[in-house]
Amino acid sequence: MSSDNSGKYHQNLIPDANDDDDDGMDIRNEEQSMVHQNVGAGTPHHDLQSDMEMMKERFAKLLLGEDMSGGGKGVYSALALSNAVTNLAASIFGEKGKLEPLAPERKARWRKEMDWLLSVTDHIVEFVPSQQISKDGTNMEVMVTRQRSDLLANIPGLLKLDAILIETLDNFGQEQEFWYVSKNENQDMDNSSQRDDKWWHPIVKVPENGLSETSRKRLQYQKESVNQVLKAAMNINAQVLSEIQIPESYIDSLPKNGRESLGDSIYKSITVDSFDPLQFLSAMDFSTEHKVLDFKNRIEASILIWKRKMNQKDGWNPWGSGISSGKRELFEVRAETILLLLKQQFPGVAQSSLDISKIQENRDVGLAIQESYSRVLESLAFSVMSRIEDVLHADSLTRTLRCSEIDCSGDTDTLGIK
Repeated sequence: MSSDNSGKYHQNLIPDANDDDDDGMDIRNEEQSMVHQNVGAGTPHHDLQSDMEMMKERFAKLLLGEDMSGGGKGVYSALALSNAVTNLAASIFGEKGKLEPLAPERKARWRKEMDWLLSVTDHIVEFVPSQQISKDGTNMEVMVTRQRSDLLANIPGLLKLDAILIETLDNFGQEQEFWYVSKNENQDMDNSSQRDDKWWHPIVKVPENGLSETSRKRLQYQKESVNQVLKAAMNINAQVLSEIQIPESYIDSLPKNGRESLGDSIYKSITVDSFDPLQFLSAMDFSTEHKVLDFKNRIEASILIWKRKMNQKDGWNPWGSGISSGKRELFEVRAETILLLLKQQFPGVAQSSLDISKIQENRDVGLAIQESYSRVLESLAFSVMSRIEDVLHADSLTRTLRCSEIDCSGDTDTLGIK
């Protein structure tokens, strides 16, 4: 993944958990029927056989933990499934440099292979009580199985978010007022109109008077819609990651106190009597993604250190210090507030050391699929939103340049400049 979505490849978009089985199965069945319409109708029998062989090969690789040699060096099944979802998304979407629909064969492959991977969740079940009436009319309570509650709540929601993103990309297949040119075709372009942080992307071009008001409003609406998908995917991913157990190897690697994790300067800023998280973040240097990620790692480590100290306050422990538990709890709340604001400010930042450690050591297959699926949707949403912002940025520059060439003081409405 490239740098603007390298780490991760709400309005009520998430369905209520009460929708349960019927809603989730309807969505899955609809996805399967669409795949059959696109790639199954009228195809020879050997194509279907080929799909079956491919599915067998994929699941054989997953069962062996990606170690086809049989040498026993495979990874956990949960990590193998997580990698499968991540790799599939990378091969289908790659780096979205343009706003354009997915090719039909890519779209069909995405739906088909994701349905294979999601089918695993149909067999992750739990026992729940159910009322049944026997032949003699006796009403009795028996235990039956159903899909695990977290999967019932999240998988249908993720499928809906997936559908929204694909539909958004499909909408850009219609006639648009913007287009793309390569760097070589645009040598005469003023460099000031290019965004330095996205130099590898094709250059967006708009009409010399800028976009029409209708097109601009449509782009703004689509940007807001994708932003809601991004927030929803981020929420699901954060919730799932919070349920994955923290590996002991990560805990063992932590410093012994929060000051050592944060550094003296950041520690003093967080532990002052009067603390403003927004002012604190505005004073930090976030000029590169590496600096953002390093700060995120430090904050997460300090939160975990302070939590462990409060949980182990009874009796001797190597995490002890002279700070009272009340102050430690206050510092933890401040750090969690900073972390939340940081994630909102930099939604495309790479995964932290804690997140990577959890994913690699996780053994719960259901959590692994939810985490990886929400992560790749988060990545795609962030990428699509960034491409929309590129078009709006090009439009703004074009209208500003146009305004500088003519006298805009009298009639700015003709250019849509307020």
